[in-house]
Amino acid sequence: MKKLRIGFLSTAGIGRKNWKAIFNSGNSVVAAVASRDAEKSRRFIADCQREFAFTETPRALGSYEKLIASPDVDAIYFPLPTGLRREWVQRAAYAGKHIVCEKPCAASVAELEAMLAACRKNSVQFMDGVMFMHSPRMAKVREVLEDDNSVGEIRRISSAFSFSSNEDFFRDNIRADGTLEPAGCLGDLGWYSIRFALWTMNWELPREVTGRILSQSGDFPDRPSAPSEFSGELRYANNASVEFYASFLAAKQQWVHVSGQKGWLRLPDFIHPFNSYEPAFEVNEKIITLASDVKCPPGTDSMAQGHPTSQDARMWRNFTNQIFSGKLNHDWPLWSLRTQTVLDACLAAGRNGSAVKL
Repeated sequence: MKKLRIGFLSTAGIGRKNWKAIFNSGNSVVAAVASRDAEKSRRFIADCQREFAFTETPRALGSYEKLIASPDVDAIYFPLPTGLRREWVQRAAYAGKHIVCEKPCAASVAELEAMLAACRKNSVQFMDGVMFMHSPRMAKVREVLEDDNSVGEIRRISSAFSFSSNEDFFRDNIRADGTLEPAGCLGDLGWYSIRFALWTMNWELPREVTGRILSQSGDFPDRPSAPSEFSGELRYANNASVEFYASFLAAKQQWVHVSGQKGWLRLPDFIHPFNSYEPAFEVNEKIITLASDVKCPPGTDSMAQGHPTSQDARMWRNFTNQIFSGKLNHDWPLWSLRTQTVLDACLAAGRNGSAVKL
């Protein structure tokens, strides 16, 4: 069976999760991993191979340039820090490599537009790594939203995504570094809330956004601060509204609630399903569960994503199938651009203290 050959540009920790997802996709493999230090690439590969071993051990490369030039790589996964990403995505696109990009996709709309222009010019696929978009639960949620009876016209979408971090996180993690991750928690966590809201509203952009930076990571001599706690609000032309909260300071939560004129819908786990085998959601106090032929094995963490039916494996399977179809999916880059547009507006509103119109 032909398989898509994926290269990792960076050994960032999130890559380990995507390694498992690619292994479980069934139609793609990790072919190479690149770092500035080949030894670091070798250690990363050895660690991942111990748990999810590809038949052919991926090659360890000591430069990003070698990965982009490799004839044995069809697509590149980018967990590189957001502030460094534009140049390398563009170079990969001009080399004809398809692209899966971590979120937030870019440091600004202008940077993302440049990246997407390079992809279009070279006929390569672009997709961001929002795994929940590939869950079968989303199709069922859409069915409920559009049945005209369960929820009705949407009036309010509320969500929160947060986890509580310690001092080490704020000192060492790139997400607290305003140079590498200028949007901080808004980019890392708020991206998901914005994405779900846009999806729910059928990709319509709001007419106005407001935002508030509630707290920031501390300044260090060699780096600026980044938002560590953020609240945003989106207003639509029909007066429907969206509120979201993203934080590195509050306890772990990842819920979304959609309020309509006739009812409501709630996902307490919209990003990482509590049961990755049979994800569920609630509609007007009724639980709707997606049945699966594959059940969570006894003694296994039901939230773990390392299996072929999970949303992360589906994401890579869908990406690979799209490449092998010979056609580009033009929706995926559009979703990224609209999410980036709203994120940028929220950040600008938070920094300037005034509403931003779209």
